[in-house]
Amino acid sequence: MSRPFRFGVNLLEPASAGEWRAKCRRAEDLGYDVILVPDHLGMPAPFPALVAAAEATERPRLGTFTLNAGFWNPTLLAREVATTDALTGGRLELGLGTGYVRAEHETAGLPFGSPGERVDHLRRTVEELKRLLGSDEHQPQAAQRPRVPLLIGGNGDRMLRLSAEHADIAAFTGARTVPGSTTGQLTPITADELDERVARYLKFTEDHREEPPELNLLLQMVIGTEDREAAAQPFLEAFPDLTVDQVLDLPVSLVGTLDELTEQVLARRERYGFTYLTVLEPYMEAFAPVMERVRRGD
Repeated sequence: MSRPFRFGVNLLEPASAGEWRAKCRRAEDLGYDVILVPDHLGMPAPFPALVAAAEATERPRLGTFTLNAGFWNPTLLAREVATTDALTGGRLELGLGTGYVRAEHETAGLPFGSPGERVDHLRRTVEELKRLLGSDEHQPQAAQRPRVPLLIGGNGDRMLRLSAEHADIAAFTGARTVPGSTTGQLTPITADELDERVARYLKFTEDHREEPPELNLLLQMVIGTEDREAAAQPFLEAFPDLTVDQVLDLPVSLVGTLDELTEQVLARRERYGFTYLTVLEPYMEAFAPVMERVRRGD
């Protein structure tokens, strides 16, 4: 039996107090299950933004998507997580990743390190958070027990193993960093490549749990159109090694009429097992009719 769908929106743009609350209420009115905030310089600070979102809404869960572990000392992070979970009434979902933008670390005066070093730091962070937040002696205490739900995002083997061991939600980006990029430039992975990554992850879970955790996919684009090939042209220009069919089959993109967008969402659950889909803020309105249609037929 498949899990029911959940849908999240990642709010990227800084805003005044009134504007922030208004767009959080709009996300709730549109039916989003989770309001999310990233962890990038130039974007809203995650924890105060989520507390403000909780004050403006009643129903949605609230999450970091995802925290850049290299920005955080685990002990100080535990304090932030517990306080935020308490102030939001136990609605927090903690998303963690290694971070992938070297330029942000340099701007902040923080070491970036090798991929292996970043995964090592994330593992230490996860294990320390589990120890601290699981202790009855830790102050402040989170509202949720035994712990705040944990999402881990990443595609590499070590990240997938870490997620298999510890995460309640495994998040896939459907993209990889362009080699040598210091600004976090991403290139999409194909549908077949994502098949392999998800299958690899599910293999890792066999040693750690009876049932796999919830699977999340970040959708990079949602375009309603009757001319799918025309909508694919900007992708073809950006990624000339891909064919039109490959572009239209990219897991991170939804392109087509409302019927086609709905079919594509259902196909991602059928093919990969994704039941938790996240869209970026610019597509919050465009995706809302798809959510409604999926729920009516689910």
